[in-house]
Amino acid sequence: MTQHNQYGQPIGFALPDWQPATFPPAVILTGRFCHLIPLQLIHAPALFAAFSLAPDDRDWTWLGASQPQSVAAMSDWIANKIGDSGLASYAVIDQVNQQAVGAVCFANIDVQNGAIEIGHVTWSPLMQRNVLGSEALYLLLQQAFVLGYRRVAWRCDSLNLASRRAAERIGFSFEGRFRQAMTRKQRNRDTDWLSIIDGEWPPIQQALSQWLAAENMDQHGRERQKLRSFFPAD
Repeated sequence: MTQHNQYGQPIGFALPDWQPATFPPAVILTGRFCHLIPLQLIHAPALFAAFSLAPDDRDWTWLGASQPQSVAAMSDWIANKIGDSGLASYAVIDQVNQQAVGAVCFANIDVQNGAIEIGHVTWSPLMQRNVLGSEALYLLLQQAFVLGYRRVAWRCDSLNLASRRAAERIGFSFEGRFRQAMTRKQRNRDTDWLSIIDGEWPPIQQALSQWLAAENMDQHGRERQKLRSFFPAD
């Protein structure tokens, strides 16, 4: 029900106990198939090797950076992320071989308003079409809501359908498109925005945790039931 003030104007619902969220601390987030560890320069060789498994650089088309062509360039790419005080950057570590296979960040971190974004999502071929990417995002979502955030956002190039579908698959809702929001690599970019808010998180958390559980996902990451079967029917 819409609330009104003393002038009869509609206003947002009250948050009498609201306190600012916590900036993401540099801690390890542990899952069954991967864990997230604060990104460090020592991850450069493993990340360079993992990204080099791709036959070309098409996975970097919609990213701000170009694919690093050497370990030194990968170190520079990492240094830019860990040197940005507005990011909380993570390496995704495969539990099987204990090597970095991707990177991801919390970005646009607004502790005062409880809003945060999952961004800079950079998966190597070792994370594509398997459970690692979904579990990494689940760990970030879980951490964000534990830290008191009310909103977790996802944004992507409107032409990057794979990114939008990945977000929607794990429970993000499409909010809208900002036209001509950015220029990137001398091109126009329209930006699609998606989000999960705190009131939506409990059923999403339950669906993701049940999908990732040993009863559904074996030790090799093979699912018995697809993720969509754990979400309530529309």
